[in-house]
Amino acid sequence: MVVAFEGWNDAGEAASAAIEHLQLSWEATAVDELSQDDYYDFQVSRPTVHMVDGVTRRIDWPTTLLSRCSPAGFDQDLVLVQGPEPNLRWRAFCDELIDKAQRLGVSTVVTLGSLLADTAHTRPVRITGAGYDAESAERHGFASTNYEGPTGITGVLHYACVQAGIPAISIWAAVPHYVSQSPSPKVTLAMLRKLEDVLDLEIPFGSLPEQAEEWQRTVSELAEEDDEVSEYVRSLEERGDAEVDLTETSGEQIAADFERYLRRRRGGGPSSAT
Repeated sequence: MVVAFEGWNDAGEAASAAIEHLQLSWEATAVDELSQDDYYDFQVSRPTVHMVDGVTRRIDWPTTLLSRCSPAGFDQDLVLVQGPEPNLRWRAFCDELIDKAQRLGVSTVVTLGSLLADTAHTRPVRITGAGYDAESAERHGFASTNYEGPTGITGVLHYACVQAGIPAISIWAAVPHYVSQSPSPKVTLAMLRKLEDVLDLEIPFGSLPEQAEEWQRTVSELAEEDDEVSEYVRSLEERGDAEVDLTETSGEQIAADFERYLRRRRGGGPSSAT
């Protein structure tokens, strides 16, 4: 199961866009939803009205939808979950979502999130994450973190899954705070590439690489028009470059990652969980 929520956990809408990309790429079909009346304050997460044929109106209520797809070359189905971060009863919300996951036979949950950070748009997107134990974190290349502080529904769900005995993995991507407006295709692409590694599954990226290049080019052009912004971006670049640890990845890890990449492209058959 791959999960993303709109709102606090979704800077630049990068995480929710990743789920939408997977839904479209793999023609996911809706299988379930969580009751919106139990978890949403409609004065905060308001319903939206739409005209149908210019005559009647349709009300769309905020809700969390579950869809299912069968990616080519993958030996299990994927359940995709997307919706606004709930306003109410988070523990009950997580309990209900975990119950639905168990009924669908989900064996692993991957949560996606994006956050604002002091990072340059011209540099590779910073990806962080967490595993369900030290071994899984090391296997997926997630560095340990000492973060303590406020969390969103993805953090609560991750914890609830582990407490329920369901392995859970979190993937977080950093969005440059000075270009937090959506969409953020470069960040979405980086998140999907990490998800591809975690699932050991080839994900079709479609036009995302071209959109990411155009996004970076556009932001660079806008930054160059303002001397203060341009100087700030350069300072972020210098700081980020200074923090790069060139010895972080061993030759063995690079070889293993490349072997996994080739296996996915050749349809070697991953063994990842739903």
